[in-house]
Amino acid sequence: MPEILSQLVNDYALRFSSPTDDLLVEVEQFTKENHHDPGMLSGPLQGKFLEIFSRIIQPEAILEIGTFTGYSALCMAKGLKENGELHTIELRENEVRIAKNFFAKSLQRAQIILHHGNALEIIPTIKKEWDLIFIDADKTGYIDYYELTLPLLKKNGIILVDNVLFHGQVLEEEIRGKNAKAIQAFNDHVSKDERVSQVIMTVRDGLMLIIKK
Repeated sequence: MPEILSQLVNDYALRFSSPTDDLLVEVEQFTKENHHDPGMLSGPLQGKFLEIFSRIIQPEAILEIGTFTGYSALCMAKGLKENGELHTIELRENEVRIAKNFFAKSLQRAQIILHHGNALEIIPTIKKEWDLIFIDADKTGYIDYYELTLPLLKKNGIILVDNVLFHGQVLEEEIRGKNAKAIQAFNDHVSKDERVSQVIMTVRDGLMLIIKK
């Protein structure tokens, strides 16, 4: 896989970004020491972006598809309005158990609702109109998640989608692997959708910011 973001650039950006809090440091360290794929964690740079972005828009309702160990949800929850809620959905039981433990330590714990199961089945049962949606789950499901949630997003609401550069594999002349192909298909799908405007940002593994017209 090509290196699409120099480690020197990443380290420099981290050095001049505000530090994360103690709970996020704990989540990061635990994930690195105990999970077989710690690279799935948003991490301090992307996490700080998610936190500040959420604080800017001050959402009442956030939907996250793909909880993992809870890092990104904890970041976004900091921007919630006082009566706001963050609903996060995770398929894997082990990650649900880990995230639930960390959410219990958060100042926003009463505002974070963790769902265990299939997102495509759970989302229609949550009667919300969303201000902010973060998609960071199985890559082959991205188009389905997008099409399911876009109608539930408020006008001028935002969808953030992670891993849209997929380790640089989408830059290759011949894209191989089902996940890279799925990401390329998703990027193509959104680029042709006249209901939205979007921009890809070269943060970490690529973040697409989509706004509903």
